[in-house]
Amino acid sequence: MAVMTGLSGNEIFCLARIGYTPGELVIGNSVFSMGFLGSLAATGRNLLGGEVTQVTNIIHEGRLEAYQRMAKEAGARGGVGITGVSSELRTFHGQSEFLSIASTLHGGQGHGAVPAGEQISFSSSADGQELYCQVDAGFTPKKFVFGNVAYSVGAVGGILGTLKSLGRGEIKEYSDVFNHTRHLALQRIAEEAYQAGGSCVVGIETRTMPWAGTHEMLMLGTASTHPRVPPPRSAASVITSDLTNEEMWNLVHLGYMPLKLVLGTAVYSLGVVGGLMAAFKGLTRGEVPELTSMIYDAREHAVGLLRAEAAAIGADDVVGLKTHVHEHGGLLEFMAIGTAVKRMEGLTTLSPDLPAQAIIVDKDTWIDEPAVSINRAAAMAANKPRR
Repeated sequence: MAVMTGLSGNEIFCLARIGYTPGELVIGNSVFSMGFLGSLAATGRNLLGGEVTQVTNIIHEGRLEAYQRMAKEAGARGGVGITGVSSELRTFHGQSEFLSIASTLHGGQGHGAVPAGEQISFSSSADGQELYCQVDAGFTPKKFVFGNVAYSVGAVGGILGTLKSLGRGEIKEYSDVFNHTRHLALQRIAEEAYQAGGSCVVGIETRTMPWAGTHEMLMLGTASTHPRVPPPRSAASVITSDLTNEEMWNLVHLGYMPLKLVLGTAVYSLGVVGGLMAAFKGLTRGEVPELTSMIYDAREHAVGLLRAEAAAIGADDVVGLKTHVHEHGGLLEFMAIGTAVKRMEGLTTLSPDLPAQAIIVDKDTWIDEPAVSINRAAAMAANKPRR
């Protein structure tokens, strides 16, 4: 029977180099409802701000249920592992559908004990190209892991933040909520990796999305082991990295090992007076110094949080530093995120170079564009040669 796989030609080429052959595309889904009592509890917690645990828990259950069904299907098809694991959340007839999709793999080397409740030996959020980079950098994938937090600023924090936004400077109530939730999601993905027997979580991808009157912060990655990384004493000792797998291969090749994903958020306000001054100056050409200085202050604060966190763990550098600026009703959120790394003697990759197929970006061949009506007379006129 022909194999129906979601793997591209580049992925299949890369996976063949580490002994894997493509298997079937597998899917798992679950439709959840919070229920009336859960909605009331979430609403009450929403007033206080911070994590809305009822929402966090139900999203976690839904994502896990979808993943486990997909993994079971891959095992039933004789797969040794799955790659490119996704975890999506969609609204369906007023309820929430959790959907996981991956591609089954066959062959390859043994990966140790099979995780409890699964028939496959490993699962990874990395696609086929990324998985090749992970393995060639010395990492052995164990399990797809995620950490999530559903959070709200809350009515109390919102009122305090609104009052303080009348003056210029940081709105600490907002900064605290955003910083706490981001670190909590990271803590939870590290805990899942620790429970799966991993010493690292690599290729972490971070998303935020609205759901049930809250926002979910979601981190996805692959729990792995590496011969140069000792077994962690606790979840706090698990290495975390949001470097792309290609970036990580390059750094390992140069002798640098990821230590920890570091991040910081600062939320600032211009204040009423500063906002009015900026609005007036915006009517004329030239710099608006109030906005310039506020953005500079927010950026320096967020980057400073990363610098302090990296120094506390003895990192040599923070690489892949990315900055994101978002406006929230007149407030400015500045987030900085990167991976702290440390030089390790004798560390390198298995191969001297990456094959081109590992870094080629696959192109979509299905282009979904909105349909447009064509006025034939207008089209003919537009195409008529001009004299």
